[in-house]
Amino acid sequence: MRRETLVRLAGGLLLAISGVWVGIPQQPPPADLSIEKIAEDLHVIIGSGGNVAVLTTEEGVILVDDKFERNVPQILEKVKSVTDKPIKYVLNTHQHGDHTGGNHLLMTSAEIVAHQNARANMAKGNQPGLPRVTFSDSAAVTLGGKEVRARYFGAGHTNGDAVIYFPTHKIAHMGDLFVRGTPFIDYSGGGSSDAWMKTIDAAMGLEFDTVIPGHGPVSKRADLAKWKADFETFRGRVRELTRQGKSRDEIANLVKVDDLPGWNLKGLILKSLPGLYDELSRGR
Repeated sequence: MRRETLVRLAGGLLLAISGVWVGIPQQPPPADLSIEKIAEDLHVIIGSGGNVAVLTTEEGVILVDDKFERNVPQILEKVKSVTDKPIKYVLNTHQHGDHTGGNHLLMTSAEIVAHQNARANMAKGNQPGLPRVTFSDSAAVTLGGKEVRARYFGAGHTNGDAVIYFPTHKIAHMGDLFVRGTPFIDYSGGGSSDAWMKTIDAAMGLEFDTVIPGHGPVSKRADLAKWKADFETFRGRVRELTRQGKSRDEIANLVKVDDLPGWNLKGLILKSLPGLYDELSRGR
């Protein structure tokens, strides 16, 4: 392989790490996906990246998120297992590549919709598949007589997180505003733990009992409430350590999480800790 080709490849990888895939680990080999039925016309595709909701109608399919680029062939297979209709819309919950990586492959035949901040973050990171349709506070897509609503309640995981609501089913897809495990606060993408708590409170004003998290199994409203309470507990512990004068470097070794179900201090949460330290120390 010629030297200049290697340089271009290396540059592309660095761009992916530093811009497009901020906070997202390097992609592992493709993994098998599974599809789970929530209602007769609503399914969720789980595995390798963010959870994808699939709403089927007589006129086509509405997806919520589309995982990594490598997952698109399997996503299409799973969709074909429940309907012969084409994908017409993809609603992105936020900009990260494990939720938007399939955009550029699907947008040749489907319209991509996202919050305006999510699109701006994607553009800043030179991500492919920029949504052509954006919204500020709310948007609605109606297809085959079925409505899906996108709502923006404020920052949290990023500054462009959309809650996707299925009013007929009373189901909410929270994206990474809710994950079954440790959260990642993407401060470089406008995230804020203070805002996150208020955003969840606002989203809880929607009428739903079933919740699709960004990652993890389909859950209940009570699971979201418990996870938010655990998040508050974690924030309180970090705030107390800042009051004690502990340094940023000490936080990771001192803050307790072993009593918070599914939480650990590994991976992306470690990237959040310096920003969380600064955020909470300002209000201590």
